[in-house]
Amino acid sequence: MSLAFISHSDVGVHDNGWRHPEHVGRIRAITRALRYHPELFMELEHVEGRHATEDELALGHDAAYIARVRDLAAAGGGRLDADTLVSPGSWDAARAAAGSVLEATERALDGRNRRSFVAVRPPGHHALRAQGMGFCLFGSVAIAALRAVQLGAQRVLIVDWDVHHGNGTQAIVEREPAIRFVSLHQWPWYPGSGAAEDRGPHGSVWNVPMPAGLPAARYLAVLFAAVDAATEDWTPDLVLVSSGFDSMAGDPLGGFTLELDDIGTLTRGLVARAERWCGGRLVSALEGGYEPDRVGAGVMAHLHALR
Repeated sequence: MSLAFISHSDVGVHDNGWRHPEHVGRIRAITRALRYHPELFMELEHVEGRHATEDELALGHDAAYIARVRDLAAAGGGRLDADTLVSPGSWDAARAAAGSVLEATERALDGRNRRSFVAVRPPGHHALRAQGMGFCLFGSVAIAALRAVQLGAQRVLIVDWDVHHGNGTQAIVEREPAIRFVSLHQWPWYPGSGAAEDRGPHGSVWNVPMPAGLPAARYLAVLFAAVDAATEDWTPDLVLVSSGFDSMAGDPLGGFTLELDDIGTLTRGLVARAERWCGGRLVSALEGGYEPDRVGAGVMAHLHALR
């Protein structure tokens, strides 16, 4: 089977509290939606992910920060910032999230699964080297990109279509010449970074800040234009996608207007490019999306287009 659906039982033990927008119901909505798509369910290769090791986490994060998350969870939990919590289960959940994206990346590179969708939480694209923020503990996609380079990938493209700028991912990878980063995000909006003129220290970053409320076709057009600019005379060996379903219309934490058909169009466009570039090797990992039923429906549209 070419398309893997990868998750881990521990992603549910990260507990932000029932009032927090980032909760386990986001994952449950995806598995619930799959029950209404039995043919799709049967086409997927269902894979239990793994925990990232501390050495793997250290690809993207300082050792002192990793120890802080581990020790805070062991002590019963606490806050990393105003909206980023660590609960007793968060250490296992965050390592499972990062490890599952690593598993998908390894499978793409060794040929077991050309493409994967990784349904995990907590999200990761805001996590900095020495600080969690924006609901994110460890930068799973950034870590996976750096690991892919270790495994021999000469060029890795990250495409982030979460409604919020992937500031943590950019900060972690922008000095690695083998990685390029494209982010479409709402502006002005949290976390306040991602200006178009911010190209990173080596010109390997393409930030696409856009206002809320535009027709969906505008968002797709500017994202594809940025992806094509980033890959001109630079052919990726692997594509990693930070899939934020908070870019869909109606999300409580965003103002973009994508609908299910747009998710399909976006996904097919990236798949077609990956087929030309690197034999279709593409790993997509869940980031944001805070209206669970919309997340479930969006992931179904995404999975259909990833096949």
